[in-house]
Amino acid sequence: MTEQSALLLRKQLAELNKNPVEGFSAGLIDDDDIYKWEVVIIGPQDTLFEGGFFKAYLTFPYDYPLRPPKMKFITEIWHPNVAKNGDVCISILHEPGEDKFGYEKPEERWLPIHTVETIMISVISMLADPNSDSPANVDAAKEWREDPNGEFRRKVARCVRKSQEMAFD
Repeated sequence: MTEQSALLLRKQLAELNKNPVEGFSAGLIDDDDIYKWEVVIIGPQDTLFEGGFFKAYLTFPYDYPLRPPKMKFITEIWHPNVAKNGDVCISILHEPGEDKFGYEKPEERWLPIHTVETIMISVISMLADPNSDSPANVDAAKEWREDPNGEFRRKVARCVRKSQEMAFD
């Protein structure tokens, strides 16, 4: 499966380079490792994250696309669906099959038809519309639910500012 997954990832990278998708850019961390990608998400317009440049790593398993990649923000980000260590918690990146907690339908979870583009579009959508019912960051979820224009907004604004400063380092 390793050769097939590497070929598929090379094809997806070439397609993204040839036809960039608005809202993010993607490339390899190391040109010799097709399984480790760096992505930069541009904070979506008309959201609290607007103007930010959020760097993340996508790490693909050798049996991709049968299993999903892991995604971890390297840039600090305050969001209900991003753990404090940067790990992204979103249905599309959860292992395929039944959810043992019964929260997600199998079709909401990872499917081999997903691509880097569909993952990134889902993550951009997640930034615009957090799911506080299944948080990876309970504190951010609580602030989002109880006072989205107070402390939550202030913390996100600080992350956006820091991301802008880091983007040009």
